[in-house]
Amino acid sequence: MGKPYSSLLCVATLCGFSLCAQAKNDVETARLATANDSMPTVVQRYQALTDGLESQFQQHTDELKLTQAVAHQGLRLWQQAVRDVQSGHPDDRSLYWNRLVMEKRLELLPAGFKLVPWQREILNKAVEKSSRGFSDIHYDDDVRIKILLTGFDPFFLDRNIGQSNPSGLVALALDGYKFSVGGKQAQVETVMIPVRFADFDQGIIESLLTPVYRENQLQMVLTVSMGRDDFDLERFPGRNRSAAAPDNLNVLTGAGKTAPKPPMLNGTSLNGPEFVEFSLPVAAMQAVEGRWKIHDNRKVSSLSRGEFEARSLGELRDAISVAGSGGGYLSNEISYRAILLQQQFGRDNMAVGHIHTPRVAGYDAATETDIVEQARTMIQAAAAAL
Repeated sequence: MGKPYSSLLCVATLCGFSLCAQAKNDVETARLATANDSMPTVVQRYQALTDGLESQFQQHTDELKLTQAVAHQGLRLWQQAVRDVQSGHPDDRSLYWNRLVMEKRLELLPAGFKLVPWQREILNKAVEKSSRGFSDIHYDDDVRIKILLTGFDPFFLDRNIGQSNPSGLVALALDGYKFSVGGKQAQVETVMIPVRFADFDQGIIESLLTPVYRENQLQMVLTVSMGRDDFDLERFPGRNRSAAAPDNLNVLTGAGKTAPKPPMLNGTSLNGPEFVEFSLPVAAMQAVEGRWKIHDNRKVSSLSRGEFEARSLGELRDAISVAGSGGGYLSNEISYRAILLQQQFGRDNMAVGHIHTPRVAGYDAATETDIVEQARTMIQAAAAAL
């Protein structure tokens, strides 16, 4: 095995991993009862792993060892979900719901020593980080084309408790995926991102990508989310939030199409240009044949012009962004943050950009399997064009 990339992800430590813990426990875990009633096989799929927390709490009387044990249990959850999907069970939802079950257990289990609330929060963060794949990024020694891909949790769960997110399925299906490009080995490593504004404001994307750009060892960073009718490659991400939609904590930004707002980074407004441009090999990716069209999406919205098709980044220089090509929600924002950070590090040698997958209503195994396979082919084509 090559050098563990987790050593390069030291910024995303247990203490630095963003999490609005109390609100999360109040809102996300509160949906567990409804989810369990609606789809018990999904919520209970990894019950043996969540049950394993009890023995860890009874076994350890040292805070550090307990934190390490809990983090390991979260890592096992991530790795089991990856194995599950790659063995032919195309469903991202069990990872999300079993993470919440595990975190609910962390609130309630008695430990071998007295735990104060901030100690339980550390344990919660340990599960969050490890069960999202943040501690499981490893590239083999023979790999010459290294790709990092992010997916998202399911969201809008109050509308449909059984909602899946194809981007999360793509992440689970492609974690560790290796293929050959012109005689060179390529490998994809993946992580799962929460649908929570607070995590973005507290720097989860910067914590993930700062070591990646600093070490300059990757060739491609792909952020993926669920989008519209087809595949969209989002050319011009915008700085501001404008969507009225809630996140998974039911938090609203307070922004809108007439009053867009910049996101935060560690207590201050995220500082950057109103629009940035991706660096994906778009022609090669569009040449892929599949069930869905692949669009080079240039549609943006600004305060002065409303919605329009932008021909170039220069055309957007004096605009105030309302929505980027990826919209005004977190799917646009993750791409903006990834590209902005790439520019700040001067990593022009990397291909960085966002893929919106076709959307699904609820869960559709056949459709989502097709989405994964077309995304896989698009990534192979992109790697070949680097």
